[in-house]
Amino acid sequence: MSSFLAFDLGASSGRAIAGKIENGKLVLTEVHRFPNAPVEKNGDLTWDYPRLCNELVTGLEKALEFDSDITGIGIDTWGVDYVLFDKDTKQPKRLPFNYRDERTNRSSVKVWEKIPASDIYAMTGIQKMTLNTIYQLCAHKDEHPEDLVNATFLPMPDALAFSLGGDFTAEYTIASTSDLLNPATRNWHWELIDKLGLPRDIFPEIVAPCTQAGVLKEELQKKFNCKAIPIFKVGSHDTASAVGAVPAPVSGEWAYLSAGTWALLGAELDSPFISKVSEEASFTNEGGLNQKIRFLTNIMGSWLFQETRRVWNESGRNLSFADMENMAKTAEPGRFLVNPNNPEFFTPGDMPQRIRDFCRTSGQGDEMTDAQVVRAIYDSLALYTAGKLAGLEKLLGVRYAAFNVVGGGTKDRFLMQLISDAMNIPVISGPVEATATGNILAQAIACGTIKDLTAARETVRNSFDLVTYTPDPESVAMFKKLAPGFAKITQA
Repeated sequence: MSSFLAFDLGASSGRAIAGKIENGKLVLTEVHRFPNAPVEKNGDLTWDYPRLCNELVTGLEKALEFDSDITGIGIDTWGVDYVLFDKDTKQPKRLPFNYRDERTNRSSVKVWEKIPASDIYAMTGIQKMTLNTIYQLCAHKDEHPEDLVNATFLPMPDALAFSLGGDFTAEYTIASTSDLLNPATRNWHWELIDKLGLPRDIFPEIVAPCTQAGVLKEELQKKFNCKAIPIFKVGSHDTASAVGAVPAPVSGEWAYLSAGTWALLGAELDSPFISKVSEEASFTNEGGLNQKIRFLTNIMGSWLFQETRRVWNESGRNLSFADMENMAKTAEPGRFLVNPNNPEFFTPGDMPQRIRDFCRTSGQGDEMTDAQVVRAIYDSLALYTAGKLAGLEKLLGVRYAAFNVVGGGTKDRFLMQLISDAMNIPVISGPVEATATGNILAQAIACGTIKDLTAARETVRNSFDLVTYTPDPESVAMFKKLAPGFAKITQA
């Protein structure tokens, strides 16, 4: 039996999850959970990196209490954010910025004046989003140029791994989210970096997932009286780990949705797919396990539910997500629809009012009940997901007979059913803990416990109960009628 520790950090919380592999099956146990939220400092939106590092130590302590013989440690996080370290002191130059900080709105315009967005996409294959690291670093250079002197850039999971004893390298899948990688060579795109005026010497070596990147540092070994536990590079971008845990068929075409705060829909390819059509359809080419390309597009996932719930509960209500699901079921289906990826919904704020404003300005009506607000999110996410799958099929020239959904969003059974209805194909749901599962399986591959990615996915199929949703004919007909009008809303 092998035991691994996965740290999985999202934009709202982090977990330490212990995973034991025995007889071809994986068993997960959450040993620590902690909140994660942006911190405003001097007008900047940042992450509390020192606190996150301390939470890792707490998680390690609890994991060792649960199982003193840990084989490895792996860390995955959300994409695009980073820490700049001083090369000499190995200390952060400042708190890392949060990807929702508004500075990138200014820097992106400057970058596109120098290099058109279409040219950047042709070079990197990454979807145009102002939160991408390319715009963050350019903003950093403009506003705090001193930070880039004698500095090393580490993506967030690599920076967190460094705090435990990891090395000064960048893992491939997380580096690919930066919009600064050459997708063909899987290395930094030096020509683009030079054109942007970013110093080459801040960028570390890129290493593949499923490799070792150091051992637990001595002070922590002494603190917990434990061995020098290996630290592994996993699919350090959480979606890369989640896709690694998709229980995909051994042969045939398959597509996936990693459903969380963001929902990522796509397919796994052997090489990048970059064209004018894929750019216009907002598909991106990010790194995956086994040197694969995650050809995917971003959908504003459970963020809309999260912000709506937050706003209502801050006004004195005490709504759970289950309460919101029940509210939605009482509302008329398809009465109101929104574009989930509208920029107005991107930043924190009064999400219910923004949804009402969108429906009013798009001519759908002035009055919406709370139940109609939630139902609008459900129906719109289902339709948007179905439209994106259709776009993926058209781009790749394939037709999918089923659709895999993994991640926390699979707990919302109502949403899973609506997605199946909107697509008119079965949805295979699970595992829920896909990211932690993929993290642990990558560690197992790195140390030889599991042979390869194919064997890892077989382990997933052996370990978790999957749920299949089949289309409901009445709901399928409704979504078919709604689709043309919804297309106009999303293209406006």
